[in-house]
Amino acid sequence: MDKTIELYFEPGQSVERLDRFLSQELPDMSRSQLKKLVDQQQIVVNGEAVKAGLRLRGGEKIVVVIPPAEEIEAVAEQLPLEVLYEDSDLIVVNKAAGMVVHPACGHASGTLVNALLYHCHDLSGISGQLRPGIVHRLDMDTSGVMVATKNDMSHTHLAAQFKAHTVNRRYVALVHGLIDENRGTVDQSIGRHPTQRKKMSSQCRNGRHAVTHWKVLRRYESDRLTLVELRLETGRTHQIRVHFSELNLPIIGDPLYGNRSRANGMNDTDIRQLIQHLNRQALHARLLGFIHPRSGEYLEFTSPIPDDMANILCVLDEKYDIEPLSFSHVPLSDENHV
Repeated sequence: MDKTIELYFEPGQSVERLDRFLSQELPDMSRSQLKKLVDQQQIVVNGEAVKAGLRLRGGEKIVVVIPPAEEIEAVAEQLPLEVLYEDSDLIVVNKAAGMVVHPACGHASGTLVNALLYHCHDLSGISGQLRPGIVHRLDMDTSGVMVATKNDMSHTHLAAQFKAHTVNRRYVALVHGLIDENRGTVDQSIGRHPTQRKKMSSQCRNGRHAVTHWKVLRRYESDRLTLVELRLETGRTHQIRVHFSELNLPIIGDPLYGNRSRANGMNDTDIRQLIQHLNRQALHARLLGFIHPRSGEYLEFTSPIPDDMANILCVLDEKYDIEPLSFSHVPLSDENHV
């Protein structure tokens, strides 16, 4: 069934192009999708078909008719899956970098959901056809700990914990640039970038509240690199990557928010080559802690730093003659919260 959305461009605003206005009001749709709807006369202004470049001057009523999306079926696939914990209610896995969490356009197979459907036979229907059991996600090229649920009770319980921001999520990232302070917080709303549809940004009209706490673990001064631990208070799309990029501290290897010239300009040949061959952002979800939905027990799971990141850190630690960090269990006392 078609979905109809009615929008209104308030009088008194600065003149704005229709396509730009729609991009900000409908952040989940790409510019190409919106242009296609305009060309198909599925978007009308004051009852008339228009062009995407129409300039809105105030008082216009815009009606957007969105046809049903083409269905993508999630099918079970025998894929590598590292299971950290599993019971009748949930499963905790160590997601590899490069694996998409759930099927979508361009990624109909080879996802974590496809692997879970093969491994678990009781996921279908939980959280919808394409995202069975999924209560949170990691970006395709972010590695680390994820939890999925096996029934409605556990899904509802865990989803509520994520919504209340009580889940303990710790990440490790290696960023370009040096940070003077030892710890801090970024409190900056995030939404769809106003012009670059693949990116998120704080420079948007209708951003959602986003908070990232951080703590410096290592400073590699002559190479102008910093290793940081991060704790998510919220979980917006690309949150850590956006927050640190906008601090001019992009995560190394990030193809979307990074700066390739900073890696190419590094003086140390070995480190430069390791970063250039990383092929993903150096961001790893190393710890996940939550209340088990049935037992009420607090559970915490960790994942070691994957080899591609660990190799860079090993070379840096040897260069600076410092002991490698031990990412052991982190107790939940206030002084250990980043």
